[in-house]
Amino acid sequence: MKKLILLSLILFGCTNEEFANEKLVAEQVATNLDIPWSINLYRDTFYISERVGTIAKITYDGQVAHEKVTLSDPLSGASEAGILGFALKSNFEQSQEAFAYYTYDQNGSTFNRVVTIKYENGTWQETEIHLNNIPTGNIHHGGRLEIGPDNLLYVTIGDAGNPENAQAPVMNGKILRMQKDGSFEVYSTGHRNPQGLAWNEDGILYEAEHGQSANDEINIIEQGKNYGYPIIEGTQTKNGYATPIITSGANETWAPSGITFHKGKLYVATLRGESIKVIEPSTNKIERSITGFGRIRDVYSDGNSLYFITNNTDGRGAPSVDDDVLYRLNE
Repeated sequence: MKKLILLSLILFGCTNEEFANEKLVAEQVATNLDIPWSINLYRDTFYISERVGTIAKITYDGQVAHEKVTLSDPLSGASEAGILGFALKSNFEQSQEAFAYYTYDQNGSTFNRVVTIKYENGTWQETEIHLNNIPTGNIHHGGRLEIGPDNLLYVTIGDAGNPENAQAPVMNGKILRMQKDGSFEVYSTGHRNPQGLAWNEDGILYEAEHGQSANDEINIIEQGKNYGYPIIEGTQTKNGYATPIITSGANETWAPSGITFHKGKLYVATLRGESIKVIEPSTNKIERSITGFGRIRDVYSDGNSLYFITNNTDGRGAPSVDDDVLYRLNE
């Protein structure tokens, strides 16, 4: 039986009376996911990447199948590694293909790559490598894949734990965009560990990024701009570098992950912050935080309901008996 869980709300700049008649309930759609990372929905079926090397297929009745992904190189055992970003192609109905981003070991070194994987007979098989040999370390892989309003693939790549990479002529510390001919261009630079991408109804791209110790950022991303890391951080300014619209501040760490727009608000999943931040874009203010579920890795909107996944089994959380969980929120 699916469980209904009453949410905790922390309100910012609001009175309790404003939410007195709002009853927010989170429903468990599926349980016992294995370090889930990225939510996709096709018709009434969810496909969620799991770092351990599987795609969790979740049907409308909550049944879960952890489907194997066969890759051309073994997954890395580095911290934060595995199958990360995952995006069903826009022609998934015909092609049964998706993009995936994963971390692998080769000849004693660790790399990231972007590939196509094809779904057939309950398993996934790597069929094409699009972006290869992205150097990385134990941390800061980036890894978010999202298909934009232009129907092109956007890729976030972390600095691999080396701040200088963000300003160097390498792929690390960048957001890339894949062209229709399969080539990649650098879309923006100066990033530490970009983790979330989402477009509003006007096609403006928002991004969530881990700061160093604190100063986590929400940025509006424009093509060709440099977002300053490690030259500037947080609210610091300098000519030639873009500054975030929101930061966690110098004394607080959110570790933001996936983001999505839902009914005009920006929802930000946070790991260390153990909450979903709800942001009003017109004011760039955090309205409230939804808490009580531990580490949140990704959020997804189908236009009616908000879905999110916990990440309490990633080695840094305190998992409960059902973790990790896909939830639906009657928001």
